[in-house]
Amino acid sequence: MKELIKKLTEAYGPSGSEEQVMDIVKAELKDSVDSFEIDKMGSLIATKKGNGAKAMLAAHADEIGLIITHIDKEGFLRFSSVGGVSTNRLDGMRVVFAHGLVGTIGLEKSGNSMDKMYIDIGVTKKEEAQEKVNIGDFAVFRQDCVDMGNRMIAKAMDDRIGCVVLVETAKRLKNSPNEVYFAFTVQEEVGCRGAGTSAYALEPDIGIAVDVTRTGDTPEARTMEVSLGKGPAIKVRDSSVIAHPKLRSYLVETAKELDMPYQLEVLESGGTDAGPIQRSRGGVPAGVISIPTRYVHSPSEMIDIGDVEGCVKLLVAALQKDLHEAGF
Repeated sequence: MKELIKKLTEAYGPSGSEEQVMDIVKAELKDSVDSFEIDKMGSLIATKKGNGAKAMLAAHADEIGLIITHIDKEGFLRFSSVGGVSTNRLDGMRVVFAHGLVGTIGLEKSGNSMDKMYIDIGVTKKEEAQEKVNIGDFAVFRQDCVDMGNRMIAKAMDDRIGCVVLVETAKRLKNSPNEVYFAFTVQEEVGCRGAGTSAYALEPDIGIAVDVTRTGDTPEARTMEVSLGKGPAIKVRDSSVIAHPKLRSYLVETAKELDMPYQLEVLESGGTDAGPIQRSRGGVPAGVISIPTRYVHSPSEMIDIGDVEGCVKLLVAALQKDLHEAGF
């Protein structure tokens, strides 16, 4: 699993340009699912067929990034954000473009807002820069994935670690009575766009988003009852969704049956793909299983391998039961 985490987190995939991530996922799952489909928005749907209830699992393939808005006469690139990029973490960071060009972010002395920042790609004039970069090109953080033993740090754990959970669940799920859709969605970081269109087309009986959540276990962190290493977090609410009570209870009872640690999560700000899934068509019972993650939306997001493994075990157990018999 660690090798897959490294491969997916180091892949290039800002919102709207998730193809490299999808290729990796398809190669991993080619022997574990019955079919693949790329929908009209670009989300990848991998299906394990069944005769029972239709369950949609969603993890978004995109990551936060930057988009080039202007090239000045000295060849410095001005940019805007794609998703929730924190400016206080940008000065001196390296970024990489789709074709491999690397640059570093600099900061004017007059402030640290994004309009005072630029990307330096090592050229001396606008014409040189234009040979390498176009207006509208996307860049992401250039960071390697580091294995720390029980924990790992990388850029784009949000939400490539959710993609890892879906891949591992698909590989381990055997003879489920349900029809399970593993949706690797696009453009979550810019408004949870891909999940809504996928859910509309699939018409699932339940939807479960798998995404990261913040923790409250670092020095002077905002108070929150989620910690790294204490198991997967079953969401109660966030800004986008109040988890369906029956589905939330079903996940909690499944965790208890497995005698595995779990946490209940209330995220005061932020949302996931569960929001648009819940609101699709006439409504879908939706919930979230979250992977506790430190330093979310930074170039060095940290996860605990035990929490990831717990997410997989919980999903496999939940999907091996007949969801119609469970009341869905």
